[in-house]
Amino acid sequence: MAYRKEKLEELIKRVVSELILKEIKDPRIGFMTVTGVTLSRDYSVAEIGISVLGSPVEEKKTLAGIKSATGYIQHRVGKAVRMRTTPRIEFYLDTSVSDGVRMVSLLNDLESQRSDNDHEEDEPGTGNGDTEQ
Repeated sequence: MAYRKEKLEELIKRVVSELILKEIKDPRIGFMTVTGVTLSRDYSVAEIGISVLGSPVEEKKTLAGIKSATGYIQHRVGKAVRMRTTPRIEFYLDTSVSDGVRMVSLLNDLESQRSDNDHEEDEPGTGNGDTEQ
């Protein structure tokens, strides 16, 4: 049962990605990626995460554009998966990619600050505690 669910999620992800790339021509939709699909237990809802490259304003525009195409996308997914009932498509903004990029940037900043502090302590004449008597 779990194998079937994972297989369906992957199929839906592939179909939606291809539709966005090749058929959906809404000018509000910017550079985006489908990050994942989660089917509900009874397969009635497919939650689709999207990641948008750009500012928060571009994220909102892209989400609005993709949500306006939901009916068409759901229809095409229904044809592709051939289930008795097509899952209801719901899009949400997946910020995990941008959160990860921000986290890496923060870690790099911390590391560079740390190495700058280490270099300051190693410089001669800074009073490192060694005194001759």
